[in-house]
Amino acid sequence: MLVSLLKFSTSGIHCHLSKFFRVNQTGLNYFQRNRLQNNLFSKVTRERDTKTKVSNVTLKFCLTTSGICIIKLINDNHTVSCQFVKSRADGYADQSALTKNQEPKFDWDQFFRLLWPEIWSLLGAVVSALVVAFLNIQVPLYLGNIINILSQFTQNTLPDKSFISEMKDPVLKLVGLYVAQSVFTCAYISLLSGLGERIAAKLRCQLFESILKQDIAFFDTTRTGELVDRLTTDVQEFKSSFKLVVSQGLRNGAQVIGAVSSLLIISPSLTLGMLGIVPVVIVTGTSIGSLLRSLSRQAQDQAAKAVTIGEEAVSNIRTVRAFAMEPYESQLFSEQVSKACDLHERLGLGVGLFQAGTNLFLNGMVLGTLYYGGHLMATKSLTAGDLMSFLVSTQMIQRSMAQMSLLFGSYIKGLSSGARIFQLINLEPRISAEGGHIVSANELIPEIQFNDVTFAYPSRPSQTILKNFNLRIPAGQKVAIVGSSGNGKSTIVSLLERFYDVSDGSISISGEDIRTLDGAWLRGNVIGLINQEPVLFATSVRENIRYGDSRVTDEEIEKAARLANAHEFITRFPSGYDTVVGERGVTISGGQKQRIAIARALLKNPQILILDEATSALDNESEKLVQSALESACKGRTVLMIAHRLSTVQNADLIVVLQSGQIVEMGDHKSLLAKKGNYWNLMNQQSQ
Repeated sequence: MLVSLLKFSTSGIHCHLSKFFRVNQTGLNYFQRNRLQNNLFSKVTRERDTKTKVSNVTLKFCLTTSGICIIKLINDNHTVSCQFVKSRADGYADQSALTKNQEPKFDWDQFFRLLWPEIWSLLGAVVSALVVAFLNIQVPLYLGNIINILSQFTQNTLPDKSFISEMKDPVLKLVGLYVAQSVFTCAYISLLSGLGERIAAKLRCQLFESILKQDIAFFDTTRTGELVDRLTTDVQEFKSSFKLVVSQGLRNGAQVIGAVSSLLIISPSLTLGMLGIVPVVIVTGTSIGSLLRSLSRQAQDQAAKAVTIGEEAVSNIRTVRAFAMEPYESQLFSEQVSKACDLHERLGLGVGLFQAGTNLFLNGMVLGTLYYGGHLMATKSLTAGDLMSFLVSTQMIQRSMAQMSLLFGSYIKGLSSGARIFQLINLEPRISAEGGHIVSANELIPEIQFNDVTFAYPSRPSQTILKNFNLRIPAGQKVAIVGSSGNGKSTIVSLLERFYDVSDGSISISGEDIRTLDGAWLRGNVIGLINQEPVLFATSVRENIRYGDSRVTDEEIEKAARLANAHEFITRFPSGYDTVVGERGVTISGGQKQRIAIARALLKNPQILILDEATSALDNESEKLVQSALESACKGRTVLMIAHRLSTVQNADLIVVLQSGQIVEMGDHKSLLAKKGNYWNLMNQQSQ
């Protein structure tokens, strides 16, 4: 356990908890729940002391893989009170927009709608499986006939008959059954395999499409690892379960029903005695199945949590490496994997017990058949061939029910996976990505108006970011918004892009409330956004620029690159525009990446350009190159600039100073400096 201990004390005397202090019962429970009671302080691996006089209270903050424990030590009465803060892993489960809702239920209506276009393949597979089951039922009857003939020749009751002539007809029929059985087995397996793959492909496409349509607020509270887990693991488990349950379930179910019918024909008394305890087994199996379904859902949720932690650590590997937190991440991941392993082991034990009980019942059924069947043979009520047919049919029932008990675990996992998949597919976004009004190019005026806008993020509804914010950005002008961090500058960009809807008030473009406009058209044609940290895809430079508009030609790509001052360095790459930039563009510099992002934004020729701190992460030389590209890009467009470096906004037509979500100053560079207010203070701070 990694513990970082920070102590604040007036006396300078630091005592161990276990030696000198009486532990408050609530705090003790926290320690017990997280295995910290006896060894919290014995496993300290790094300690840093800072002494500050704060009355007579000693505070100790323990950062552990189980979370953060805040310990308050009151020296007068030697009392300890503890507060346990949840770990990252706990936060994933609590914050997720998916897991916080009630347990998902399998959507049978949507499943059948998905299945309907494949109905003929399904019917073909079902018919083939039922034919195989019917043929399997006939096998014991023909075997019984062969045994009766063998018995007659053994007892010499057919002295005038030829053995070959008597055996020829039943043997040929049995061979025909085996050949037909093989043909139809191949048919239903191949049909179901293709059907399962097509359904899985449709599910993945629908699931991915639904994920892309969700609000940005959804991604604020849902981890990428959980979504990837549903796209991969859940779809794979659902596909496998579907194919197994349909094929094996239909065949084995039909075989059980047919074999029981055959048993009733062969010996009704023996069959009824054997089936007397079946209802008890069914009731018991149903009860166990309910428990196993719940356990399966818990195991899948825990597995998704482990994948999320691993995905986050890998995607942020540079941060992990920079802080030497590999052991911490490994231990955190191991703990979550261990929890998932424990749940899956319990699930496996439950399925194993269920199957063991089923096998015990089936084997007992065979033993009872032999005992009672032997009694019937002794009383001349049953022939040897009939007993053989009865035993083979009984074994068929045994094998079929044993396989069905194995299918039960697959059915549970498939049902849980399908419920999770359909939950996400059916999740409706609050902000629709498409649909709404489109303003024609001739009528569009790139003027922006914020009217009494108030906003709080959906994940933090109690914290208001913008309060009664009003701002007009005339068409063709360059407006800069400045201010210290956390005052709402980037929030304005998110609202203008309609990543979120305002809590109150409205935002209009060309006199139209953006909530009435088509979101895809607005972001794809009207607004161009250049972020502080542009993200490039792991493909070529050409394809990254073309991402702004997939229909453009190579000549238009080159033109956009020239406008962004990117053409020169791109042509110096070994493969020019076909050079692969690596994941998130890690193989090129920040300035190069930013200019490629500018070219991508300019390719769709937006009338409104948003620069969200586009140069704040660059060095001076790269900033000059990017700033030159931005000046070219801004010509003839309405520009909204968000900036930390005030040197980049001095040429703006209007500078807005934001503080606590409200405008405190407005004007150009010279007039704001003359006021010697907030803007003047910000300039002095940056100069110093």
